Amino acid sequence: MPDGDSIAGYRPTGRSRAGETGTWTDALTPDGTLGGLLWIDPAALAAPGAGERLVAEVSADRRLIRGGVTGLMPITDLVAARGRVWLLTARPGTPSLAELMNGPAPDSGSAAIVLVETAQTLLAVHAAGLAHGALHPGTVVITDEGAALLAERGPAAALLGQASVERDLAAWASLARGLGAVWAADDPRAARLFDHAAATAVTHGLGAARDVLVDGRDVLPTGFATRERLVQTVQQWSASAVPTGRPVPSPGMAEGEIVTLLYAPDAPADRRQADGLPPYPPDTAPSPPGVPTAAAGGGEVRFGPGVPADTAAAQIWRSGREQLTVPANERPPRPRRRRRRRGGLLGSVVVFAVIIAAAAYLWSQRGDPLAVSAVEVRKPKAAGCDSTVVVTGVVTTNGSAGQVSYEWLPTGRKPVRQTDTLRSGESRHEVTLEWDVSGQGTRKLTARLRVLSPVGGSGDPLEDKATFTYKC
Repeated sequence: MPDGDSIAGYRPTGRSRAGETGTWTDALTPDGTLGGLLWIDPAALAAPGAGERLVAEVSADRRLIRGGVTGLMPITDLVAARGRVWLLTARPGTPSLAELMNGPAPDSGSAAIVLVETAQTLLAVHAAGLAHGALHPGTVVITDEGAALLAERGPAAALLGQASVERDLAAWASLARGLGAVWAADDPRAARLFDHAAATAVTHGLGAARDVLVDGRDVLPTGFATRERLVQTVQQWSASAVPTGRPVPSPGMAEGEIVTLLYAPDAPADRRQADGLPPYPPDTAPSPPGVPTAAAGGGEVRFGPGVPADTAAAQIWRSGREQLTVPANERPPRPRRRRRRRGGLLGSVVVFAVIIAAAAYLWSQRGDPLAVSAVEVRKPKAAGCDSTVVVTGVVTTNGSAGQVSYEWLPTGRKPVRQTDTLRSGESRHEVTLEWDVSGQGTRKLTARLRVLSPVGGSGDPLEDKATFTYKC
């Protein structure tokens, strides 16, 4: 990027790497600290509705961070101009865990720190009814202080279409085994601990897997909790790393043409400030008499004065990615005045509908995340020969919308896992297990119901059970 260019005040430093949904580049923020720029892959944004999903998921990340989730990459803004979209973060996107795993290994204690922190962050994400969908060493960033941050949660969930709690559990288990093989290669007891945690994550959830690591810390190196070895590894990488990946493109325009996408154009200034964004600039004041609102800038959220009324970044919000793929010099000539009036009216209706839909979606996402407070399994009637027993469970929640994942554990049978989507206002959710029992004799059978996510404040799954008698 040429000298003097910046993106919303972020000045790229040159160090970059490939990410899951685009290209990461370290950048100096306006206050002089080191942050990050994720240039979102244009191909990923080409799918219908991708822009809207991206805005919604990034906004969800910001709500989690404001709510106290410290293990997510802190997001400053999501901006766009002329068909390019950038995620601005308060921390650099390097080094990733993948980059560190390619160099000298710290110790097994460092691996345990990363696994415990990523598990804790995923538990908070799942408790909010969300998922990552692309967890692997390339989407875990290690800070200078040795903290593990999950990166690209929102973009991955929005653009890849693979986010689920089950996928996250399997990915975390793979991460645990991979770190055990690389950072505990000379420590068999620690390697077995990581394997045990990986198996526990798949069968009993991340809360139980995290507890396995905490309870097994006696096999880890003395003093590992200071993170000294992990910090040293990051410092060594910083001293030797060279830029990789393709560079972030220059915006090729004045700073004022970059538009934030995090809010609908009519979002109030106090809401923006509450979310950590600057209020509207002065050029978004009410229009002078006789001047259309769009021409005066009152309908768009922008950085700086002198912005054209219809920037391409605004089109991303209003009309979708596909309208930005035609260069300006290839666009068809403007229609005659009469047609322009009809098109302008139709465009206004479309813009209004999009804004209303976006505002309704964002409003529906407000409120507390889904939380489960109790689980109850009702005792079924005794069963006779070769019958189907219907076991009913009740999951009590705080009434928020979200997803609840649970499993039935019938005696002598494989676990039966399920994920249900709950609507807002539904505080009691019934789940059932149809259990076919057969054979001769009399025996007591137990059906155990365990909620995997969201989990309680302790991180442990909530569960209950009921026993019935089978007699034939």
